[in-house]
Amino acid sequence: QVQLVESGGELVQPGGSLRLSCAASGFTLAYYDIGWFRQAPGREREEVSCISSTTLATYYAHSVKGRFTISRDDAKNTVHLEMNSLKPEDTAVYYCATDCGWDTSHYRGQGTQVTVSS
Repeated sequence: QVQLVESGGELVQPGGSLRLSCAASGFTLAYYDIGWFRQAPGREREEVSCISSTTLATYYAHSVKGRFTISRDDAKNTVHLEMNSLKPEDTAVYYCATDCGWDTSHYRGQGTQVTVSS
């Protein structure tokens, strides 16, 4: 079965850290650029980060630059998003997809909830 599955989301206090994972099954993640996106209630989905399949070049949204780190482990068919110094405004459902653009992605996960609150 072809799917992307996110994990690692949970409730965390402001200033805390989380590590999200995006695991692929049924296809090879190494062939794709992988993007992380998030959508908060009442807001549009936004791209958070992306990593190239070939050059390993990375992109970060201004709002997370310096706090989030994207990495890939192609041997494990997995991409991670390390999130530090979390803020309440980081609260959202986080999704991964097989492209740096949501609309152009071929595969998308179902999302994992991240809640930053005291």
